[in-house]
Amino acid sequence: MHSSTDSSPTAPGLDLDRPVPLRQLVYLPEADEVTIGSPETDTYAVFPADGAELVRMLAEGLTPREAAERYQTVHGETVDIADLVEALVELDLVRSDGEKAGPAAPVRWQRLGQVVFSRPALVGYGLVTALAVAEMVRVPELVPRVDNLFFSSYYTLVVLMLFIGQVPLLALHEAFHALAGRRLGLRSRLSIGRRLVYLVLETSLDGLVSVPRRQRYLPIMAGMIADALAIAVLTLIADATRGTNGTVASLCLAMAYATALRLAWQGFFYLRTDIYVLLGTVLGCVNLHAAATDVLRNAVRRTIGRPPLDLSVHHPVDRKVARWYAWLMLVGYVFTLTMFAGVVVPTAYRLLHDMWLRLTGQASPAGRLDSLALMVLSLAQTVAVVVLAARERRAAAQSA
Repeated sequence: MHSSTDSSPTAPGLDLDRPVPLRQLVYLPEADEVTIGSPETDTYAVFPADGAELVRMLAEGLTPREAAERYQTVHGETVDIADLVEALVELDLVRSDGEKAGPAAPVRWQRLGQVVFSRPALVGYGLVTALAVAEMVRVPELVPRVDNLFFSSYYTLVVLMLFIGQVPLLALHEAFHALAGRRLGLRSRLSIGRRLVYLVLETSLDGLVSVPRRQRYLPIMAGMIADALAIAVLTLIADATRGTNGTVASLCLAMAYATALRLAWQGFFYLRTDIYVLLGTVLGCVNLHAAATDVLRNAVRRTIGRPPLDLSVHHPVDRKVARWYAWLMLVGYVFTLTMFAGVVVPTAYRLLHDMWLRLTGQASPAGRLDSLALMVLSLAQTVAVVVLAARERRAAAQSA
């Protein structure tokens, strides 16, 4: 932040004696850092305290030269004010020539978010979930299990129905994230992402960094609340229909199990799951994943006699938390292997075994067609993941 002079070469077009037309800014101090951003552009960045002080001076109408002089008078140090202004321009926190100042566009669905996450609503979600758990205890057949996936002998139908059924449940998960943020006046963006070999929907809430830490917890946890609520409702519907409509009950139990698997995914601590984001927010971490990964790498490097990685490059809070979170990541790997052995392997074996028998045995034409269709669907998902991965690498290469 500091330099030897406040008269260093200026950025092209920067007039040190002209006020900088900053956008409407918000400030969130945390420890010795301040998050600064603009709701107009939904752009935010973390500044050191002295940098934030300079930004406030510019926002008050001081020219860059006046701000640098006041800073030098107060702190006895010079500052590269041109570098700061250039950073503000890159962050789109400075209005372009001719752009008029104005309030940020209102956030849609803010009122709906306030209703969905009101105290009575949250109490209602809790009661529904508790009722579903009580029914699972009373009727063990309602407990999610692998066999629930195979509600039909036609596996293509199973896959399609689960896919069609999970799309609105995935949308509900992300909608809860978005509405929990929008109730605070934050914008959100929905995109398609990838986790290992699975396509996922992702909600971006960039403005979450601009609200106090306690207000961030609910938007982060909202997706898990939606998943738990979906499992509860599907279980209760299955319980109500299992004596009158076995097809509906079986389908609901299948979707409940698939949703339970997605909720269990949160235990994969080596991924940036909602639980990871929640822990990082509660503990005030910056990039806990990177620090914990380096801690694990050092454990391996010490074992094979290689020099350890330098952990000082990470934020002090990250280094402190990574000492124990690294082992939680190992727990995540163990949990993944357990899920793989207990869910993926049995499911894949049953599918492949039955497909092989249908294609090589005396199966009906419908059975053979079902197996071929399932192969095509599996290949299509793999191709989609590969294409998305290639796009991610190409975008990363272009931004490097």
